[in-house]
Amino acid sequence: MSLLIRSCAILALIVSLPLAAAPAPMHSQFLPPDDLTLRGESPEQQQLLQVTEYSVVVGNQRQSNQQPIPVTSPLLVRLKGKSLNKGASISQVILNFDGESKSLKKPAFDGKSKTLTLYYPLAQYRVIIDLLRNETLYVQFLSYANGHIWADLHTGAVRSR
Repeated sequence: MSLLIRSCAILALIVSLPLAAAPAPMHSQFLPPDDLTLRGESPEQQQLLQVTEYSVVVGNQRQSNQQPIPVTSPLLVRLKGKSLNKGASISQVILNFDGESKSLKKPAFDGKSKTLTLYYPLAQYRVIIDLLRNETLYVQFLSYANGHIWADLHTGAVRSR
C-alpha cells in the first residue's frame, strides 16, 4: 500500500512539472487595477529590468541658431541593470524629468539601442532618487496589441518596519 501511495505521489509530481515551469506573468502584482480592461490580452512585448546602477545628468544646452535663443537644462537619470525575463533585450532606461509641460510623452522602447525612455514630472525626481538609494528597483514595460502601453518603476515587496 505504501508503494502505491509513493508511486502516485511521484506520478503526480512528474505530471505537475510542466505546469510549474510555465512562466508566470512578470511582476503583474505591481500593476494597478485594470478597470478599463486595457490589459485583457497578453502583452505583445515585455521588458523587465532590475536596476543595478544609475547616474544623474543635469545638462545645459543653448541652440544658437534660433531666435530668441532658448537655453534649456534637461534633467535625466540613466538606469542600467540586468534583464529578468526571457526574450527581454532592454539594457538601459532613460528617465526624463519635465517641469514645464502640461502632459508627458508616452513611454517608448527602442529595440535598436535597447533603451526604454520614460517621462516623469519634475515633482517625482526626489521620490525616484530616494527609491534608487534605498530599495531594489525594477523597471517594467508592457505593450499590447490594442495600443495600450504600461511602464513603471517599482520596488519589490518590502516589509514594513
